[in-house]
Amino acid sequence: MIDKNSARLRRSRQTRSKIRELGAVRLSVHRTNTHIYANIVSAAGDKVLASASSVEKEVRAKLKHGGNSQAAEMIGQRIAEKAKALGIETVAFDRSGYRYHGRVKKLAEAARAGGLKF
Repeated sequence: MIDKNSARLRRSRQTRSKIRELGAVRLSVHRTNTHIYANIVSAAGDKVLASASSVEKEVRAKLKHGGNSQAAEMIGQRIAEKAKALGIETVAFDRSGYRYHGRVKKLAEAARAGGLKF
C-alpha cells in the first residue's frame, strides 16, 4: 500500500518531468502544517532564482499563523514581486503533487494577480 506522501511524490515526479521537457522556469510550492514555501527554479533545475516563505522575518511580523490561506496569499504576492524584479514573467506552476485547492490555489491566484503568467 502506498502512503499519502509517496503518492504525492509520485505525482510530483510526473509534473516535473513534463516541465523539464518544456524547458520552463518553474514556480515550485511546498507546504507543511505550519508554513508554506515558494521557489522559482531555473529551467535547468539547478538554481533557485527567488524564494519566499512564511518563515521569513518580515512575513512572520505580519502574520499570526504561517500555515493558513492568508499566509499563502501573502507568499504568492511576494514571489511575484521577486520574480518581476528579476525580469521573470512566465513560469510553469509546480504544485509538487498537492491538489490545486486551498492554500496552493490561494498562492497561485495571488501570484497571477501579482503579474506572473502560468
